[in-house]
Amino acid sequence: MNKFYLIVVLLSILLNKGLSQGGVIILEGNYQGKNLYVQNPFSSIGVGFCVSEVLINGNISTDETNSSAFEIDFRVHKLVIGEKIEVKIKHKENCKPKVLNPEVLKPKSTFEIVTMTAEKDGLLKWSTQSEAGKLSFAIEQFRWNKWIKVGEVEGTGTPTINNYTFKVAPHSGKNQVRVRQIDFSGQPRFSKPVDFISDVPDITFAPVKVQKGINFVNGDKPVETMYEVYDQYGNIVKRGFGSSLDASNLSKGGYFLNFDNKMKEFVKK
Repeated sequence: MNKFYLIVVLLSILLNKGLSQGGVIILEGNYQGKNLYVQNPFSSIGVGFCVSEVLINGNISTDETNSSAFEIDFRVHKLVIGEKIEVKIKHKENCKPKVLNPEVLKPKSTFEIVTMTAEKDGLLKWSTQSEAGKLSFAIEQFRWNKWIKVGEVEGTGTPTINNYTFKVAPHSGKNQVRVRQIDFSGQPRFSKPVDFISDVPDITFAPVKVQKGINFVNGDKPVETMYEVYDQYGNIVKRGFGSSLDASNLSKGGYFLNFDNKMKEFVKK
């Protein structure tokens, strides 16, 4: 066996070993209309580049990977905005490619409100279009001079018309509700708030000086309401929904009480 033939055989063995014992990078997300860019180092044996194969949803990509950097072009796969994508980047042993912009597969908040209504019993209905990936909608209600999250609905994530409903617990008088999404950027996207007037009666509480508990009433009738209790340092110590509040385990002292659409104070004796 001459020296040249021996070198060829050894290189072939090393290349096959690199292919068979390499690794794989898996990225999952939704198609947002943008392509991935990959930084592709040389293989550990110094012959050829690190990436050996790219699969898009199980199909072999035809993109040219034999370079120090390459683009994974999703357009040739005729994907629809918001469609799920799984990318597998197979690479040789002892080297690792780097995906430069993996965030392009993460869902973006792009929803547009088509219609949004709220009924007096708190039933919120909204329709969207132009969603580009599954993201949850947080439902928020304006109470006690702040927006409070009162529920969550999973988004459909498709650009067609999508319809949603959620039942908000109304307070007395004028109510305001809205929906919110947050994507990978961390920036919230809000709908415009909608208003409705509920049939919930005006609610008061008693007693102001508390030993065991607080009752929420309209006249002499118990009424259920959302409530929060804060101590004098602004720490929340209780939160709930009901017609009464158990204060037996609270320490003596003053507290702030948020209930219905009101902000009051009480003293634990």
